[in-house]
Amino acid sequence: MNVLVAVDNSEASQAVLQEVAARPWPAGTRFEVLNVVEPGHLWVVSSTVEEAMQASAVFVERAAGSLRSATLEATGVSLPGDPKRVILDRATETKADFVFVGSQGVSALARFFTGSVASGVVRYAPCSVEIVRARQGKAAGVHKILLATDGSASSERAAQSIANRPWGKETEIEVLSVVELSLGTGQAWLEPPYVDTEQLEAQRAEAMKRAQTAVASAVEILSKTFAHVEESISVLVSGPKAVITEEADQTGADLIVVGSHGHRGIERFMLGSVSEGVALHAHCSVEVIR
Repeated sequence: MNVLVAVDNSEASQAVLQEVAARPWPAGTRFEVLNVVEPGHLWVVSSTVEEAMQASAVFVERAAGSLRSATLEATGVSLPGDPKRVILDRATETKADFVFVGSQGVSALARFFTGSVASGVVRYAPCSVEIVRARQGKAAGVHKILLATDGSASSERAAQSIANRPWGKETEIEVLSVVELSLGTGQAWLEPPYVDTEQLEAQRAEAMKRAQTAVASAVEILSKTFAHVEESISVLVSGPKAVITEEADQTGADLIVVGSHGHRGIERFMLGSVSEGVALHAHCSVEVIR
């Protein structure tokens, strides 16, 4: 496995390095620590650029060294340019399986991990992405995982991604599927007695069956890795993003895992809506699996 770890000099990036160092990884996993030196409008002499690149090289070597001290194979690289573009290009060039980034940056590089950069990396990366968030009062490492699934091929790949990685024996996992009870296009404003109750009940039964099948499929995959997998089906009473993030908060999840796309025609797991929304706004770390 190849993992690209994009960092700046913020506390958020320190949390990324601590999280990566604390997790068990498949044998042979290689890490590249990337720092992007963003050109500024005040760069008017070559010595300024050279000094910034030298400082970055020292920084990434120290960051990579912190991973090597955790017995991980790590190297560092400093590159100039627009952070989002550089991260995406580097992930492609190195054939990364994962990109790890922090939830926010600081100072002049504040947009490194916020707004357009984080959103762009999640949306356009050629591989899976994890946005890491440190949880106050909790040590680095994953102790509880929440997998949100709709039974799509992307969700099954997310389950397989979890199953293929080593985790601590104490790691718990919950599989969540959201039942979206829709009246269908053009019917949402209707109320009894105008609603076709028979059609509505059929839609509810179909949605529940789909959720149960999705959960059962994920449990079958994950049971090969985890001794006990908790199952959860939630009837949608608010937006899907809210259901997922609230469940993570209530259960104390350290990591939410979602697929990048859902079933065709089902918008709740389409990248750019719920998956991206969960990744950018959850209170814990989030993986979007491709």
